[in-house]
Amino acid sequence: MAHGRTRLYLVCYDIADPKRLARVHRYLRDVAVPIQYSIFVLRATPAMLAGYFRDIDGLIDARADDVRAYPLPDRLQVFNLGRQLFPEGVETHGPSAALESLLHPKMAEQ
Repeated sequence: MAHGRTRLYLVCYDIADPKRLARVHRYLRDVAVPIQYSIFVLRATPAMLAGYFRDIDGLIDARADDVRAYPLPDRLQVFNLGRQLFPEGVETHGPSAALESLLHPKMAEQ
């Protein structure tokens, strides 16, 4: 993989303290799209991801908290059961939807 190429990451966390949890959630909400309460989709280069993780490292207690990023395949398929896939307020239709711009960046550029 080229170092400058963006890709999607699934970022998840388990934060033990409510104050740290709120800080990490606010931070990720600014750079990624929430999928579930503690799961986000992030489009980043490896260097950008490293920078985000440096920032998050300053918000957590590494002895008690866990933050992970999993690279997603280029051809992402999503299957779900139960409640809606996205939290209230996240739209998945239309050219300006936040998730569509992450999953389909060419559409967002048009």
